[in-house]
Order: sequence, then C-alpha cells, then structure tokens
Amino acid sequence: MNIIVCIKQVPGSNNVEVDPITGVLKRSGIQSKMNPYDLYGIETALTLTERYGGRVECITMGPPQAKAVITEAICMGAERGTVLSDRRFAGADVLATAYTIAQGIRRLGDFDLIICGKQTTDGDTAQVGAEVAEYLGIPNLSNVLSVEEVSGGRITVNASLDDKTVKQSVTLPCLISVDGDINTPRLPSYKVKKTVTDDLITFLSFDDFADRDPNNYGLAGSATQVERIFAPEKNRDKHRIDGSPDEQSEALLKLISELKLI
Repeated sequence: MNIIVCIKQVPGSNNVEVDPITGVLKRSGIQSKMNPYDLYGIETALTLTERYGGRVECITMGPPQAKAVITEAICMGAERGTVLSDRRFAGADVLATAYTIAQGIRRLGDFDLIICGKQTTDGDTAQVGAEVAEYLGIPNLSNVLSVEEVSGGRITVNASLDDKTVKQSVTLPCLISVDGDINTPRLPSYKVKKTVTDDLITFLSFDDFADRDPNNYGLAGSATQVERIFAPEKNRDKHRIDGSPDEQSEALLKLISELKLI
C-alpha cells in the first residue's frame, strides 16, 4: 500500500514571537523540530508497510528549511518526501493550509492512505487532517489509537471518543489522524542520513499546482484572520483564610461574593 504522511516543522521553543500585524508566528531565526505527533504518524505508516508491503512518502508545507523534517522522515524509513514551499502560501490559516496540502497530494498521484498526527504543537487546532480529507473527497478517521487490519480495500481502527474506544472501518483511500498513544516512534538512522541525496526530496510551488488561483492560498485564501495579539493578564492576588471549617466557609463565601463571582 502507498502511504502519504503529512508532517510539519514547528518551533522548538515556546518562546516564539507573533507578528502583531498578520498574526502569524515569526519562524525565522528560531530552532525548529518535527511536530511530535507526526512522529507517531510516520511510525504507523512504516509499521503498516512492513506488515502489508508498499511505500511511505512524506509531505510538508513551509519555508525551504522545512526540508529538514523530510530528511528526518527519510532517516526513519520513508522513501522520499515533498516540500510545498512558496511565499504565496505564507500566512495560511487551517483552511488555506489544508487546501494547499490537498493540492500537493493531488500532484503526487495515487495513494491508499494518508496519515496525519493528531495535531500540531504550534497551532493545536486538530483541524487540518479532516479538512484535507474533505478537499480530497475521502473518508476521515480521527483520534486513532491502533490499526487492527487492512484488508478487502478497507482499514479497521480503534479510535478514542474521550470516554470510550470505538472500532471503525472505512474504505480506502482514506485519511486517519493518529493519537500519541498509538506507538513508540523509532529513532532516525544516522547511517541513512549520510546517504540522503537531494533527488529524494522534491520542492513544489504554487506554479506546480493545477489550481493557480492565488485567492485560494496564504492570507488571501484564509477564512479566519487574527484581529489582535496580546499577552494574557496575570493575576497574582492571593487570599489566605484561617479558622475552623465553618469560619473558613463563611469567609470564602463572603470573599467570592465581594468579587462578584457568584
């Protein structure tokens, strides 16, 4: 089976500035890493191809330096990867990002399965996977905890619904978003890293897509935009209440009434 894994390069630190005008992260000059949830997606894909045969390739969207996460994926076992990189993709919200990735996947050709991590650590929306599936017109399964089997043109998984686990089965091709409890990702191979060549990594831009309407990409194609960026206010007020339980209860009730919390 042919599997495409969607991965992303994210900031390696929480100390990241946001452009007050555009509302997007300032990624230049900061240390980056593979989105942790995507590592589980890569491991899931590799495990499936070891079990059923096939190949794994990865796709990412970002600046040219996002090539680093493709290289890491290849060192883990993926055959090749693609970077969607163009200034016209910059500033995309989840909708425009999903549309761009879907266009890139269409450009790659046939696939049996797309795997995404549950979410990214820089956005935490957990929306892109489902939106990519919608743009491609294929089924989508989220919060996948394990893959039971792939047979008869269908994939059967166990997925989390917070308070319960359900077994789900859908036809291929489809997209699944995997949770962090699904496996333990393997480490990249240093020996493979020494052999990775540029021909294993393809760069695609806006001009390579079938849809070349600039209004569908980047800020122009984003349905949502950040209005204002501000640091949350910190309230360090503390109140200590002593006395018996009855006295503490009465004092607490008086305090929260004065604060108009009830």
